[in-house]
Amino acid sequence: MTLSRYATIVVLSVVGPLAMVNFAWGGDDPQGVRSAAFGAAVAASNAILAYGIALWARHGSTNVFMGAVLGGMLARMVLMLGAVAVGLGILDLRRLPLVAGLLPYFVLFLAVELIALNRRPAAEPT
Repeated sequence: MTLSRYATIVVLSVVGPLAMVNFAWGGDDPQGVRSAAFGAAVAASNAILAYGIALWARHGSTNVFMGAVLGGMLARMVLMLGAVAVGLGILDLRRLPLVAGLLPYFVLFLAVELIALNRRPAAEPT
């Protein structure tokens, strides 16, 4: 699957449920919706970046692939922590909706990432 197709699937899987939540709340809490959307956007960005790293490293040796995946995980964790800190500190978003938007998508996309990495085709002999 191409990166653009994967990104489209990730974005649609975030936008649809968030639109339904906003509709269900009736727009009574726009700050809460913004906070949840920010958390979901952080999780989606993390998932797209993870898939991009895996695609980039898939044709390399196992050592290159694992180095890219593990190094990418560390870098993405730091970026996510920074994004959450910016959201809570600078953007003054609400904590609970941000976590409620971030955590379920993060777990879902992490499971998808693990499945995708597990299905990585064997390296081609050189």
